[in-house]
Amino acid sequence: MDSPYESWRKSSHSAPNGDCIEVSRSLQGTIGVRDTKQHGTGPILDFTAREWTFFLQTIRSRGN
Repeated sequence: MDSPYESWRKSSHSAPNGDCIEVSRSLQGTIGVRDTKQHGTGPILDFTAREWTFFLQTIRSRGN
C-alpha cells in the first residue's frame, strides 16, 4: 500500500530516547502521524485539517 505522505518531520524538541512522533502533510491536505520507533513500518494516524487543529488545541489547553 502506497502512503500519501512523503516528507516526515520530527520536532527539534524530541528527546534522544526514541519516544517521538513524526508528522507529515499529504498533497490532499490530510495530516499523518506515526511513531518513530516503528521505523516507517507501523500504523499511521490520519487527521483531516480540522481534526488536527482540534487535536492540537486540546493538547495545548491541557498544558504540559
